Amino acid sequence: MLPDKDGPNGGGGVMEGPGTEDPSVTLFREYLRLRTVHPEPDYDGALRFLERVADELGLPMKKVEVCPGRVVAIITWVGTRPELKSVVLNSHTDVVPVYEEHWKHDPFAAVKDAEGNIYGRGSQDMKSVTIQYIEAIRRLKASGKRFSRTIHLTFVPDEEVGGHKGMETFVKQPEFEELNIGFALDEGLANPTNAYTVFYGERNPWWITVRCPGSPGHGSRFVENTAAEKLRRVINSFLEFREKEKQRLNTSECFTLGDVTTINMTMVKGGVAYNVVPAEMDVSFDLRIPPTVNLPEFEEKIKAWCREAGEDVTYDFAQKHMDQNFTSTEESDPWWHAFSSACTAMNVTLKKEIFPAATDSRFMREVGLPAIGFSPMNLTPILLHDHNEYLNEQVFLRGVQVYERLVPALASVAPLSGEV
Repeated sequence: MLPDKDGPNGGGGVMEGPGTEDPSVTLFREYLRLRTVHPEPDYDGALRFLERVADELGLPMKKVEVCPGRVVAIITWVGTRPELKSVVLNSHTDVVPVYEEHWKHDPFAAVKDAEGNIYGRGSQDMKSVTIQYIEAIRRLKASGKRFSRTIHLTFVPDEEVGGHKGMETFVKQPEFEELNIGFALDEGLANPTNAYTVFYGERNPWWITVRCPGSPGHGSRFVENTAAEKLRRVINSFLEFREKEKQRLNTSECFTLGDVTTINMTMVKGGVAYNVVPAEMDVSFDLRIPPTVNLPEFEEKIKAWCREAGEDVTYDFAQKHMDQNFTSTEESDPWWHAFSSACTAMNVTLKKEIFPAATDSRFMREVGLPAIGFSPMNLTPILLHDHNEYLNEQVFLRGVQVYERLVPALASVAPLSGEV
């Protein structure tokens, strides 16, 4: 999920003395220390943490086991008009693996340096957002606020491994339907500038393996019609298209990574010995395709590349998403108007984009729900999945304040057509 983009160090927080740390920051650091890291995430530890938080908030928490060992937790703040469509604040509990030797601090120690930068796997993706949701709700409840729409905080497993045993399955469950969702917030990305990035759609991930059979033989001969020759043609076709898209990104036609199709060759398999020409070689690619692309036509292009490579070249998908839904960002849309108006009132600059990778938002959009990807992390380099992932505590605390304004705006959207 790591776009090729970076920026200057964010924030200017000064390290606080003992006992003076904001409780929201303390909770954030505690959550970072939970090792919900693949391949064996401590989901039980996360559930215990969330149960304690729900108890502190005085709100009920429901657990839904969507697959064996994979539980979605739901903390609910019932609105004054629970018959209205609800607002969902979604986050995932898992994080990606680390190469500890490349980190300046233990990635699960939540070390805070003298500048207030908090280091930890998940500090940007997306444990910060989880705690910002929680702390915004805590503050709103403490101030005696109530809203017409019910607010659900959903905590979902396995987003980082495709969501198949998480949100993709959850949206098909009756418990998801019972949430009566009208609008959802999910994760976004940091922004190195003063703006906040909002994502209203996503590129479709296609993970494809092309299989190239050929004539086997001894490594000392000029064997005809080899798998390697076909493999080379396939690779050339995919990577030539990759280069064209890379050039488009560098022109005025496209401005962000989400506007182009990226292709990366990620795996090559084949061969049994140095002196044996293999009977088959396989190559795998990770493609991310914008929702503006005609997907059936694009697959025809792949078929043509395989035909041109040689006889009996085939392909299959490990993942093939076909959703091309957008969430409206027109001011006439009541949900977007509530979101953008709250940001305007805070003097926040928004930059609207297509998300360059994939999040759980795509599964909600596939079932017809509007979802916005948003992580309030400006003045921050994009470091999700990277070494030394961090978030400055002042940027984090500002994000809590942002949700303190966004949540009431969304949970107070007037009844829509069909709701009364």
